[in-house]
Amino acid sequence: MNKNPKLAVAVVGAALAPFLITIPAGSASAHGYIDSPASRQAQCAAGTVPCGAIKYEPQSVEGPKGLTSCSGGNEGFAELDDDSKGWTATPVGNSATFNWTLTTAHRTTTWEYFIGGNRVAVFDQGGQQPPSQLSHTVDLGGISGKQKMLAVWNAADTANAFYACVDLDVGGK
Repeated sequence: MNKNPKLAVAVVGAALAPFLITIPAGSASAHGYIDSPASRQAQCAAGTVPCGAIKYEPQSVEGPKGLTSCSGGNEGFAELDDDSKGWTATPVGNSATFNWTLTTAHRTTTWEYFIGGNRVAVFDQGGQQPPSQLSHTVDLGGISGKQKMLAVWNAADTANAFYACVDLDVGGK
């Protein structure tokens, strides 16, 4: 038995060093996205549309609250803002149900849905933590044709929001 506690700590530390995991500063932690109808980041993850890094982290489209871009202002995901990229538009009727998968369920103020810069729906979460899966049904009455829906998840416990764009063919169902 070793009677030198400093040596014992050094030996244990050296033995554990290969098992330590470091996470680089600035790495994206998981959050959430719309998986159905397939958002642009879900289409990237599925390989429906060729994309870069977003393919591997569709849940990470985060940016300051108040933005109106599909990328959430994140340069690494700028291709989500490219309307000419060949996104598949999902046929829907007078309403559509948007299914979110949340990998980190932040306490939430609101969920907002926009078409053409106009807010078409808002759901108040009241600062509560949502479940890991949730859905919102949005009334699309008065809207028709191919549309880009911007969905914004406004977190209550951070200055950021999470962004997802879904291409729709309203009335195409």
